[in-house]
Amino acid sequence: MSQDRNLQILGLAKKAGLLAIGCEAAGAAARSGKTKLIISASDASERAYRNARINADAGYAICIVVPYTKFELGNITGRGSPGTVAFLDIGLAVRFLQGLAATDPEPFGKLWEFLEKYANDRESNDTPANPGSSKPSGKGRTMQ
Repeated sequence: MSQDRNLQILGLAKKAGLLAIGCEAAGAAARSGKTKLIISASDASERAYRNARINADAGYAICIVVPYTKFELGNITGRGSPGTVAFLDIGLAVRFLQGLAATDPEPFGKLWEFLEKYANDRESNDTPANPGSSKPSGKGRTMQ
């Protein structure tokens, strides 16, 4: 998978509303458990990357530096030049990491395998025998 394909996955996630763009949005998504992958641009500041790592740790997410600049991420997201972006869909995050692993297996291969296993385990817990085990029912209140 080429780098262009990885950027297409980012664009698809953006169009579907499945990206948290920018440090604050990505951090909020991580802290609330809505993401398992935060990416930092290759030219993001050390402070931005440190904040992304702290938020990822708080939300049990993976935080990586990708071979794309803030300018490239900005072109895809349409939002200036974000140094940090978070995937809100685990399937798209897995595909993105798979593409990175294909082009550079050393830093990304094991992370891709880990996230893919996590996604598959999560999927298998939502079987009809155990419906919605990881999702709230939405029936938090009853009306009288």
